[in-house]
Amino acid sequence: MWTSPFSENGMEFERGFMKTVKRVFVKVGTAVVTRADGRLAVGRLGALCEQLKELNSQGYEIVLVTSGAVGLGRQRLRYRKLVNSSLADLQNPQYELDGKACAAVGQSSLMALYDTLFSQLDVSSSQHLVTDNDFRNGSFRKQLSETVKSLLALKVIPIFNENDAVSTRRAPYEDSSGIFWDNDSLAGLLALELQADLLVLLSDVEGLYSGPPSDPNSKLIHTYIKEKHQGEITFGDKSRLGRGGMTAKVNAAVCAAYAGIPVVITSGYGTDSIIKVLQGKRIGTLFHQDAHLWTSVKEVGAREMAVAARECSRRLQAMHSDDRRKILLDVVDALEANESLIKVENEADVAAAQDAGYGKSLVARLALKPGKIASLAKSIRVLAEMEDPIGQVLKKTELADGLILEKTSSPLGVLLIVFESRPDALVQIASLAIRSGNGLLLKGGKEAKRSNAILHKVITSAIPKNIGDKLIGLVASREDIPDLLKLDDVIDLVIPRGSNKLVSQIKESTKIPVLGHADGICHVYVDKSAKADMAKRIVLDAKTDYPAACNAMETLLVHKDLSSTGLLNEIIMGLQNEGVILYGGPRASSLLNIPEAHSFHHEYNSMACTVEIVDDVQAAIDHIHQHGSSHTDCIVTENHEVAEIFLNGVDSAAVFHNASTRFCDGARFGLGAEVGISTSRIHARGPVGVEGLLTTRWLLRGSGQVVDGDKGVVYSHRNLAL
Repeated sequence: MWTSPFSENGMEFERGFMKTVKRVFVKVGTAVVTRADGRLAVGRLGALCEQLKELNSQGYEIVLVTSGAVGLGRQRLRYRKLVNSSLADLQNPQYELDGKACAAVGQSSLMALYDTLFSQLDVSSSQHLVTDNDFRNGSFRKQLSETVKSLLALKVIPIFNENDAVSTRRAPYEDSSGIFWDNDSLAGLLALELQADLLVLLSDVEGLYSGPPSDPNSKLIHTYIKEKHQGEITFGDKSRLGRGGMTAKVNAAVCAAYAGIPVVITSGYGTDSIIKVLQGKRIGTLFHQDAHLWTSVKEVGAREMAVAARECSRRLQAMHSDDRRKILLDVVDALEANESLIKVENEADVAAAQDAGYGKSLVARLALKPGKIASLAKSIRVLAEMEDPIGQVLKKTELADGLILEKTSSPLGVLLIVFESRPDALVQIASLAIRSGNGLLLKGGKEAKRSNAILHKVITSAIPKNIGDKLIGLVASREDIPDLLKLDDVIDLVIPRGSNKLVSQIKESTKIPVLGHADGICHVYVDKSAKADMAKRIVLDAKTDYPAACNAMETLLVHKDLSSTGLLNEIIMGLQNEGVILYGGPRASSLLNIPEAHSFHHEYNSMACTVEIVDDVQAAIDHIHQHGSSHTDCIVTENHEVAEIFLNGVDSAAVFHNASTRFCDGARFGLGAEVGISTSRIHARGPVGVEGLLTTRWLLRGSGQVVDGDKGVVYSHRNLAL
């Protein structure tokens, strides 16, 4: 039975327990509490207190363990010593301050600040200074538990700190003997003693990294698995101000986690880090006693995933054409058999997107409307029935007697597709990858995570074991994308499908060739000779058939003569009657009394568009070149000479005469499906189907020929019939 990957039994179970958390211990480190100069970081402390107040008001029981007293006291005593110094003292400023004195002075200042901040938020707090020896007393531990229980019932936030001023440890900042030895281990001990549901350790970095965080090759570890990570991690320096650092935090986290208290190490610099942790967001590093049992701990590195996809693709390419075709037909059967499950997961995504306040255009792209699975199945069947694209002989040449050269079609290798919103894109892309013999890595948007997960599960279940389901990998986290974009030796092509921002970011972040388009600013130009009914029909279809599509009309250009014939008004009325919001260029806004568009280069992706008046077809072409995105543009005219000027003059991937821009689609072009629409001028342009995912290679068949300075070779270079 299929299990949603976002249920308790699925791959995000690692954070699912957050829903049951009530008692939360938060430990804040010295590097978070203080600035680099030793002064208090009041802004960070204020943000921390605001988070704790919010959680306190939501019914969470909050206990705070804080560091920073020694650092704060040292800063204050240095200032006092400086004020009281003689000239001779100032000329020889070498002195050491007593750590216990620093702790005594700093503690009162630190608590005074916490009390002030919490009072401003209408929250009560209490102070608790403890030493290592206190915990050797059973009566103390019992009384401590009862006191804290009473305080939490009154919604008071207890604040703990080690009482360094009276600690009997020989060297409080070096001696690690005893029951606890710093505030990290104190936080772990208190979490166990007082039965916490969660311990959050706030640091000055995002979490635990595989190496020093400053090392660009280090990677954030989302889930710590003792058996895997204990011997792999290289720790950097200790805390710049405190005595713990990441080593102390990891030791405390491991002890607490394996005693049954989940721990998250995350940044204390964020204004909502603790809230995000409790929401189950995948931030920081999680320590949990069951981590080694979760399927998600079998994290596959970016390179390993890409290499696996390449190996699977080579086995796929070696299959007989009929066997590859059968895989596609099996995918169709699997999709149709699981349609109801796909619908359930997709509806959950749509509901979540609506609750989150996503725009209508995104929700429209996200939804798998009735009949969509049937439509996708039909497209895949068309793809399966196409001539096998792999190994096609494109050209055959006799180089010399007995020396035959063939140029053949070949898969690109491994594709990385990053897409937003549309889960149907996953099906199209996966089927094209199978047909073209390519390995595939997919990263969909978080808004479609349920839909993408079940579609990936269903599709890969149809891939034979001798090929391997790693042929198509689903990238779980966006944090993996930067690592994948570095693999120009393994990944052969990146195709981003989404916003201008997404495409631009990917182009700037990789050496791998990128295929795609950033914008879909499509134009319809209605010429003065256009038939009225045809013009109205095409304009309405181009805008309203699917406004969120990249091939929908975003700008309507109208010949100036039509403003006096009445056709312009008829077109405008038709759009407005359908609920389209209109914005005008300088000429149209004045003539039609509509708001002026802030920019001609704007993709609405909704029931809105820009209108402008132009002088003639050349003015329309100039406008398109200046403000368009080289995607799809259309002319409506009965003048064939004008039509040819437009068709040959507009430099876009697709240019139409008397047909809606909505026809620019791989399925409608008969390609079976598309991985996207490319506005690039290299490799593939327009809707990219199977052919766009192929390259060529050369096969040379001889009978022992050698070059030897071309002495014994008589070149014929004769083209042969295929």
